[in-house]
Amino acid sequence: MSIRLAELAERIGARLAGDGDCVITGVATLIGAQPGGLTFLTNPRYRKHLQATRASAVILKEDDLPFCPTNALVTANPHVAYARAAQVFAPRPAAAAGIHPSAIVADSARIAPDASIGPHCVIGADCVIGAGADIGPGCVLEHGVSIGAGTRLVANVTVYYGCRIGAHGLIHAGAVIGSDGFGFANERGVWVKVPQLGAVVLGDDVEIGATTTIDRGAVEDTVIEDGVKLDNQIQVAHNVRIGAHTVMAAAVAVAGSTVIGKHCAIGGCTGIVGHLEIADGITITGMSMVSKSLKEPGVYSSGTPLERNDQWHKNAVRFKQLDEMARRLKQLEKELEELKKG
Repeated sequence: MSIRLAELAERIGARLAGDGDCVITGVATLIGAQPGGLTFLTNPRYRKHLQATRASAVILKEDDLPFCPTNALVTANPHVAYARAAQVFAPRPAAAAGIHPSAIVADSARIAPDASIGPHCVIGADCVIGAGADIGPGCVLEHGVSIGAGTRLVANVTVYYGCRIGAHGLIHAGAVIGSDGFGFANERGVWVKVPQLGAVVLGDDVEIGATTTIDRGAVEDTVIEDGVKLDNQIQVAHNVRIGAHTVMAAAVAVAGSTVIGKHCAIGGCTGIVGHLEIADGITITGMSMVSKSLKEPGVYSSGTPLERNDQWHKNAVRFKQLDEMARRLKQLEKELEELKKG
């Protein structure tokens, strides 16, 4: 595919600086780009590579324009502009409308005429699949599931009964939506299963990563609001609520009944215990353990940085001594205060 730079600038909302008739044939990195390529610059550390780039055009900020030796697309947010430009060069072929002969579809299911049901899918009773939805091969939708318009389930996605998925979403291969939450009551050492009677509700424009699991609610629903982006292999427990446009990196685990606000960013391998509240606009860095509610926006971290093993062992010993050291310090401060008064 190819496109004139002027047309591309209009499509991504950037200001053209240079030859609008320049033909762009693809995207590449700042260093690896060749003639015909489009690249971008966001981090000032990479400005040193700008002069040597062979790209035909660079997406950049106004401040970087004087250093650019070639055509430019000027914008306040080059990363977002690049994302939109890359979409131009990565169009996905439209799925063929209709139901594959190998799919099993309940008579009561309602499927839009232009939706696509792939090979070996199972569509349960009373399912509703919206216009332009694409249900990839091997997906299983239990009874009463609804899929919004334009949503794509890539392959081997399982959606349990009664779950509702909004429009224009993307659920990657192997994800499980609506499995039972981990609910058990203890009777003299024996665990009795608590039925999980809620469902999972996904808003519009939600993306769920490969093999991520979202549990259904125990009584009320587990809710993922509009625009949330979840990476691969994330666990979201029952009755969790994730606010709009929050993102989570891989392997995050969120325990039950936690409420996470809007526009949060949670780093990979973070653990969040149950029944907490995370305010809007919070960033939690990777490998953190969240054991209490976070009420104020900001950046939060836990854990210790990587260091030489011998030094780590010494520090680990000190950690165990902190409480005793604090008591001794408090006593010394008290004695010092008494000396001053004397």
